[in-house]
Amino acid sequence: MSDSPAGRLQALFEGHRLTPTQRRIAHCMVRRAADVPFLSSVELAELAGVSQPSVTRFAVALGFDGYPALRRHLREVAPEEKKAEERAEYNEYQQAVLAEIENLRHLAGLLADPAPVERAGRLLAASRPLPVLGLRAASSQARGFAYFAAKVHPDVRLLDEGGSMLTDRVDAAVRAGATALMCFALPRHPKEVVEALEYARAAGLTVVTVAESAFAPVAAHSDLLIPAAVGTGLAFDTACAPMLLGRVLLEAMADELPDAQARLEEFDTKAAARGLFVE
Repeated sequence: MSDSPAGRLQALFEGHRLTPTQRRIAHCMVRRAADVPFLSSVELAELAGVSQPSVTRFAVALGFDGYPALRRHLREVAPEEKKAEERAEYNEYQQAVLAEIENLRHLAGLLADPAPVERAGRLLAASRPLPVLGLRAASSQARGFAYFAAKVHPDVRLLDEGGSMLTDRVDAAVRAGATALMCFALPRHPKEVVEALEYARAAGLTVVTVAESAFAPVAAHSDLLIPAAVGTGLAFDTACAPMLLGRVLLEAMADELPDAQARLEEFDTKAAARGLFVE
């Protein structure tokens, strides 16, 4: 686990059975990890879209006497990494880049235990076909993963459009023999994604999810969720860590496919013959 503010918050929440409202608060806290130790319960409630008493009950559920005790704990164990005057030396664009670097450090800390990624690789490699889901903000992550996965996996099916056809396509994948579904889920989370994951699991698929937090709304509908934080310092979230985690999962999947290297070599040979790329 990384020694970042987000990493320390994740560690604090682990092992607690949280209600959906409490998971929403935890999710908000992870996204605003650097600011949380200095927020009042009212401010946190507004950010999470819950009531102030819900924040108090959340703190008690974590074992604290109330929110003030939780905040004191956070100030002790998760202090700001830079003083305000130090952060002021950087403009908003630099701060966004530095925040993404911290997200990547957090991801590196999580990957110190390779077991979840290795398990995901086995699940994805064994699924024939392999449906890959990502809607709206996550569609580019899903498309990139599916593009590269198709070079080593014999049957990859991209699900990047919602609507009434989505469940039909999940059904088609199940009928064809799919056993797992790869999902990329990023804020803001479309209702369709949650519904699709719920449907996929009911249909017998094992859901592997990349989301920005272990407390994201899709967590309850995932069999294996691996978190990769997004940056929130700009008008639109940045997703370098989820993209990199997708590539790591591709590597783990390829390691489980005995003919992956042969497929890559075959593609390179055909690409050269067709003159696909400029040298």
